[in-house]
Amino acid sequence: MKRFLLMIAVSVSIFTANAQETTVNETVRTNPSTGDYFEGLTRPLTFNRMIPPYALEVTFSKTVHIIFPSAIRYVDLGSADLLAAKADGAENVLRVKAAMRDFSKESNLAVITEDGAYYTFNVKYADEPVKLSVEMTDFIHDGEAVNRPNNAMEIYMRELGSESPLLVKLIMKSIYKNDNREIKHIGSKRFGIQYTLKGIYTHNGLLYFHMQLKNSSNVPFDVDYITFKIVDKKLAKRTAIQEQVIMPLRAHNNLTWIGGKKTERVVFTLPKFTIPDDKHLIIELNEKEGGRHQSFIVNNADLVRAKVINELKVK
Repeated sequence: MKRFLLMIAVSVSIFTANAQETTVNETVRTNPSTGDYFEGLTRPLTFNRMIPPYALEVTFSKTVHIIFPSAIRYVDLGSADLLAAKADGAENVLRVKAAMRDFSKESNLAVITEDGAYYTFNVKYADEPVKLSVEMTDFIHDGEAVNRPNNAMEIYMRELGSESPLLVKLIMKSIYKNDNREIKHIGSKRFGIQYTLKGIYTHNGLLYFHMQLKNSSNVPFDVDYITFKIVDKKLAKRTAIQEQVIMPLRAHNNLTWIGGKKTERVVFTLPKFTIPDDKHLIIELNEKEGGRHQSFIVNNADLVRAKVINELKVK
C-alpha cells in the first residue's frame, strides 16, 4: 500500500513539473519581441542607417501632386487607406489622395525614381492639407539637407547593369555642358536641317552619343522619333532586310521640337554593342507629319574609338 501511494506521489510530481515547464515555454513563446536585439541574435539598426521620411497630408476630396526630378519607376503604399498613381501623360508626377474619409492610422508611401533616388513619406489624413502641390529636389542639388543616411547606397536599375543611375545622369550632363566636338565627319544636311554626331563616349559598359540638330529654316521641326539600328551594308536582291534596333536607355535634353533658326543638342545613353564588318549603324531622325527626315551612318571603326570618360566636369 505504501509503495502504491509513493508511485502516485511521484507521478503527480512529474506531471506538475511538466505542466509548469509547458506553461513557461508558452509564456516565452507568446511574449512579444522588444524589436531591439531579437534575443541577442541580431544587432539593432542605428539612426544613421535610417532614411528620414517627409511628412505628407492627404484628404478625400482633393488630390495631392508630388513632382519628382526624374521618372517614377516604383511606388508602394503602406495601406489601403491611400490611392496613388502617376499622372496621365507625365512620368515624374505622382497623384495621391485618401481612399476613405478620416482614416485615423498613419500610413506611409515609398517612391523610387529612374535616377536611382529613393523617397519615403509618412502620410496622415487632414481635412484641408496645406501643401497640395509638392516639388521634390534631386539629391545632386539638395545640399546638406539630403533625405539619406550617411554612406547611402544607390538604387541600381537592371538595364544599366553595374552603373549607378545617378552617375549616368551626371555623365550625360557633363557631356552636354562641355559641348566638345570629338567627331567632325559624321552627319547629314538636307532641307535646311543639319543633323550631326558630335561625339561617342564610353564608361563602365555604356555608350553615350552626343548629337546636334540645327534648323536653318524658318519652319519649326517636330521630332517624331529617333532610331538606332544595325543593318547590312549590302543586300542581295530578294534578300529580306535584317536589322537590329538598339533602344536608348536614357536621354538628356530629349528633343521633341526645334524652332526656326535654332540649334539643339541631345545626349543618349545606349547599352554596349559592336558592329560586324558587313554591317553598320544607321541613326535616323524623322519629322512628324513632314518629309525632312535625316540619317547618317556610323561604322565600327568610329564606335571603337569612343572616348573613355575619366573625369566629370559639371557645375
